[in-house]
Amino acid sequence: MSEPLKARALRLLSQRDHSRAELTRKLATHGSDEDIAAVLDRLAEVDLQSDLRFAESYVRSRQSRFGSRRIVQDLKQRGVSDEIIAAALDEGRDSDDITRARDVWAKKFGAAPADAREWARQARFLQGRGFGADVIHRILKDRDDESA
Repeated sequence: MSEPLKARALRLLSQRDHSRAELTRKLATHGSDEDIAAVLDRLAEVDLQSDLRFAESYVRSRQSRFGSRRIVQDLKQRGVSDEIIAAALDEGRDSDDITRARDVWAKKFGAAPADAREWARQARFLQGRGFGADVIHRILKDRDDESA
């Protein structure tokens, strides 16, 4: 196991959690594939690198601003497996998505759309944040029922 490679990996992990795929990519120019795999295997053995911990941290840091779909997409781009993503997300994420979408919507807009153009603008904003069409419709359609 290459000590400079191990030191570089530890330095990266000391800044924030990384997925195994991220570390592999960042270390690729500094060692052979076998050396990188050996270093990452050892770091995983001693629990200094964990894809599950990375995914849970990622979800916690972004769940107040983004929908589940966006978070899942971001984690997949960072090389996290579907099983780990599912474990990091809560089971009742649809109701959580509605709550988060309502909070994000209220912070940005706070008022029901007055016309179709404004409705589309608000829907695009929520869609860009990773909320599904069903959640967006519930948020924007239920604005009149909020006082009840």
